Amino acid sequence: MAENGQIRIALAGNPNCGKTTMFNNITGAKQHVGNYPGVTVEKKEGHTNFDGQELLFIDLPGTYSLTARSLDELVARNVIVNDNPDVIVNVLDASNLERNLYLAAQLLELEKPMVIALNMSDVAEDMGIKYDLKKMAEMTGATIVNTVGRTNIGTKELLEATVSVAASKKASGVTINYGDLLEGKIAELVDLLKEAGTVTYPLRWIAVKLLEKDADVIGKVMRFDNTEAVIQKAEAIREEIKNQVDLDVVFQEYRHRFAVEVY
Repeated sequence: MAENGQIRIALAGNPNCGKTTMFNNITGAKQHVGNYPGVTVEKKEGHTNFDGQELLFIDLPGTYSLTARSLDELVARNVIVNDNPDVIVNVLDASNLERNLYLAAQLLELEKPMVIALNMSDVAEDMGIKYDLKKMAEMTGATIVNTVGRTNIGTKELLEATVSVAASKKASGVTINYGDLLEGKIAELVDLLKEAGTVTYPLRWIAVKLLEKDADVIGKVMRFDNTEAVIQKAEAIREEIKNQVDLDVVFQEYRHRFAVEVY
């Protein structure tokens, strides 16, 4: 939480999930639009006061993934890992949940307190889709709120949940299991990162990204002291297991499997 007591909230979601409608509902005219430093991606921030608490919402670019293959994905991810918001509010389209939960899986890996807005719940209901919210909450470790952005239903409940989750400062604690082989390798890299003792990002997330050969994350890690051994080890592991698993797709497959299991 910021020194002035303001709660900073990253609003994340797929394109067309109703995220910006909800952002407008919550912040009204109290919005500021600019650009992120050095890029042409639009930066939208908005304020609201709820229950005596000042809230700052950052409306992240709509993305399907956080693999940093596009500028929007990179910006969305960097806001979360660099700017350190207090809470992530992940807006999901309840009528197309499997695709939306793939992004949720990646957000969980960033180890932030999280609220899920199950948006367009009226559309899902009209389609006869029902969800086990208790199971979904258990599997994601997130607080889940039903919303209908276009009619402003559930907004108050969403703000209540956001303030409560921010106060708890408790990340979900949920991790995606990537299978015995990869889990062993991830653990090796996490141990090395702990030994280095300098990296301030979530260590498990860093280990996964190094195995994915994420150029942006490799660059981030190299800026910390004592990390040469970690970078070298990750490359050695990739070489060692390249014939056992396809490292370019295996992480995506496990995240997708997790997304399907959640609901």
